[in-house]
Amino acid sequence: MPGETRALAEFLATTTSLPDAALEHTRRAVLDWLGSALAGSIEPPARMAQRVAASFGASDEATIFSAPRSSAPAAAFANGVASHILEYDDVHKGSTLHAAAPVIPAALAIAEREHANGGAFLLAVALGYEAALRVGEAVNPSHYRFWHPTGTAATFGAAAAAGSLLGLNADQMQNALGSAGTQAAGLWEFNAEGAMSKHLHPGKAALNGLIAADLARAGFTGASRVLEGDRGFFRAMSQAHDASRITDGLGRQWKIAENCYKLHSCCGHTHTAIDVALDLRPSAGIAGIEIETYGPGFEIVKQMNPRTPYQAKFSIAYCVAAALAEGRAGLEQFSDDRFGPEGVRDPKIAALLRRTQVRVAPDLTAKYPAAWPSRVAIKLADGTILRGASDYPRGNPENPVSTKTLEDKFMSLVAPRFGEQLANRARTAWFEIESARDMSQVFSQ
Repeated sequence: MPGETRALAEFLATTTSLPDAALEHTRRAVLDWLGSALAGSIEPPARMAQRVAASFGASDEATIFSAPRSSAPAAAFANGVASHILEYDDVHKGSTLHAAAPVIPAALAIAEREHANGGAFLLAVALGYEAALRVGEAVNPSHYRFWHPTGTAATFGAAAAAGSLLGLNADQMQNALGSAGTQAAGLWEFNAEGAMSKHLHPGKAALNGLIAADLARAGFTGASRVLEGDRGFFRAMSQAHDASRITDGLGRQWKIAENCYKLHSCCGHTHTAIDVALDLRPSAGIAGIEIETYGPGFEIVKQMNPRTPYQAKFSIAYCVAAALAEGRAGLEQFSDDRFGPEGVRDPKIAALLRRTQVRVAPDLTAKYPAAWPSRVAIKLADGTILRGASDYPRGNPENPVSTKTLEDKFMSLVAPRFGEQLANRARTAWFEIESARDMSQVFSQ
């Protein structure tokens, strides 16, 4: 039997169409990504990435949102960075990976450069998700202790998407995966101080995956057993791995159907607690808040008094307190003016934070990563205690939202920044992607 790398490469290289259900899931994923990418493209980190991308050299190959067109590598990089800034892009539970931000920019850049049609683009996106999420599941959860899977495992997804559009055969795809794996990187240390590295990870994964595919088409070889080899990705980047995740259900169960959509502008590990808190939300008189969560998620969101918007997005205590105080955890709850050197400035939210306790519950940890559970207890001034619990936030397949909800989310992100007219044009472009003859024309206006 072929090893996991070869089996995955053969599937990626020989799959030429999507089942109807997988196609619809892919269309939803592209819509959700497009809103985050467009809205994020005018944020300061995206502008910095766009300036660096411009230095790669002048070209008209591919679209960079909110910036002049450039080369395909530059576009993949810049759009990848922009896609992940607002923390509104999708996530997958089993791999703890945000696939859209690295995979779709790589697919779009190559599709534009190669003048591929919309069907080929959507197929490439689905295949990219397949590779990224399966590799992420194989090394999760131990990989997540030090490594950010959106930068590491998703590099394989970007290479798969690009390779599909380039028509790589199985040998070439295997080489592309080999070159992707040796470039896979992304450390969690950025989270200690809220550095911009998290945005860099999907941008670099998109770029590295694209380079890996281009090199493979040119005859450049990569490690043939980059996943399962003695010094390959599995052993190097996890304490324990499950290689069967690569091939289990391959070709029958499409991973993009497991995609989760975010309805709050913050880390996904906070979302279940936010939803539970919103369901319980009393009108006034909160004397205390207790949040129980799972260990790996807590390590990412344990900040109790954030001093910056970015730290706040990774503070389960702040996210729940803000949701209880204001009824939501949207972009405005993470604006610059809400934080300072001493922490949270809003007196109401700050008061709730002082009454909030967060702890890890072993039984919830045991459910992760198949579930991202949380329990919330709210003690009222009169002594009443409101309790709630959930394993899945809204937007997960187990707690789904409609495509109309995703369209509303898209409009709420794009229209305030670019106007209703452009937002409607972008939504129409998304709606017509499947029938597009040349992807280089879809976002050219």
